[in-house]
Amino acid sequence: MARFRLAPTPEQEAALLGHCKSARYVWNLALEQWSMWSVGRRSYPPRYVQQARQLTEARAAGEWLRSGSQTVQQQALRDFDQAVTNFFAGTHRRPTWRKAGMHEGFRIVGPQAGRVEKLNRKWARVLVPKVGWVKFRLSGPLPDAKSYRVSRDRAGRWHIAFAVVPEPIPGPGTGEVVGVDRGVTVSAALSTGEKLRVPTLTSGEKRRLRKLQQRLSRARSGSNRRSRTKAAIARLKAREADRRKDWVEQISTRLAREFDVIRVEDLRIVQMTRSAKGTVDNPGKRVRQKAGLNRGILANGWGRLVQRLEHKAAGRVEKIPAAYTSQTCSRCGTRDREARESQAVFRCRSCGYTANADVNAAVNIAAGRAVNARGATAVPVAEKREPQPPTSA
Repeated sequence: MARFRLAPTPEQEAALLGHCKSARYVWNLALEQWSMWSVGRRSYPPRYVQQARQLTEARAAGEWLRSGSQTVQQQALRDFDQAVTNFFAGTHRRPTWRKAGMHEGFRIVGPQAGRVEKLNRKWARVLVPKVGWVKFRLSGPLPDAKSYRVSRDRAGRWHIAFAVVPEPIPGPGTGEVVGVDRGVTVSAALSTGEKLRVPTLTSGEKRRLRKLQQRLSRARSGSNRRSRTKAAIARLKAREADRRKDWVEQISTRLAREFDVIRVEDLRIVQMTRSAKGTVDNPGKRVRQKAGLNRGILANGWGRLVQRLEHKAAGRVEKIPAAYTSQTCSRCGTRDREARESQAVFRCRSCGYTANADVNAAVNIAAGRAVNARGATAVPVAEKREPQPPTSA
């Protein structure tokens, strides 16, 4: 996905916010219809074709909807229909409500998405329905895409993201294999012994963030001071997110260029980062600790790193079962939960091997080993083999 910074005028920004509002309104109406349906009912909730027909009737009856872009509103229905399909397929979470200030964006698909022009070396422009030509900063090559998404983050910045899959980066051809162990303290430990960390806010920025959060807790709801404080916090959070995304891009490009095979743990991050609150009747345990772990996992970009590796090193990323990789000695293959003495130290009590715990796990991942639950037997993951030509009888 190619993402650029939009530079709308104040009049264009107001029109873009109108598109975001109508897309959010249509999405939430579709979600309300779908939420009223329950398993066992004879009738099924309306899908895209029926909802699009209802949208046409609503636009004819209401001035506010009719003043917006039908293209934007219909695409919101298509996106919701796809979200429902993904939910029932088990690949995505349940669709949720979209809130003002948090979900500001809309998507354009089809011939209208191709109305993009390059102005000069630094600037280009896109023709947004019912908004006009909007300039954006050309920080990279202009992609040939069939859809784009316009969004506004919490810091008030506008972006345009073109849906395009980048060309894979060719490997070095040396047969080199690397294992990547993702963690919270060390963002990514490589089997080569290198430990990589996501850049975060500086100490000064963290102090400012804490002061702003304290100020926010004391501010009166709906006041101008509260709005200014929330905007300042959003700018710091956006700065941290930009650094994390840039780090992921640099590391994924480097690994794709230096290694032919990249092995990572097969982790279900969505399930790992679920809330531990539970319910009133069955409350969760260690909720604060679990929330801190969830923040650490998300702050280290676990999912985005593997996603970008699969884009740039297509067909060369292998996922290894994660069970016991951190408890297994990479030298003798013995599994011992006591061998990991701390977050950083691994000491095998069988052969005496000592290493950094994250690097030891990365070596196991690079070797493609999983360990069965009964004992210390190392079970190699099946290697990919080239098809052999049939032998003549």
